[in-house]
Amino acid sequence: MPVLWFTVWTVLVLATLAGAFVLGRDLWRKGRALLAELERAADVVATLAERADALTDAAPTAPPRRDVVSDPAVHREHLAELRRIREQRRTQRGDRHAVTFARWRAYSR
Repeated sequence: MPVLWFTVWTVLVLATLAGAFVLGRDLWRKGRALLAELERAADVVATLAERADALTDAAPTAPPRRDVVSDPAVHREHLAELRRIREQRRTQRGDRHAVTFARWRAYSR
């Protein structure tokens, strides 16, 4: 009987060691893959930062808003133009909706 228990415990210990080895190897491989991806992500972030800096340097500088607002007449003209454009868009959208609803009504009758 003692030989049987010795065999059972030996098999259990060896199986545990084998399982620990397999799990440790898998963890090691996943850790290496994670570090490789983190290095790649760092390279991408560095490239993105360089491109953002280049675009920031190449972007035209907008005139300060104070110059536009400093003269109330210019500001009123600008607002009138924006309102006129908005009204045109609203009219065009209403026309498109009317055409679409007419088509829907034609199908539903």
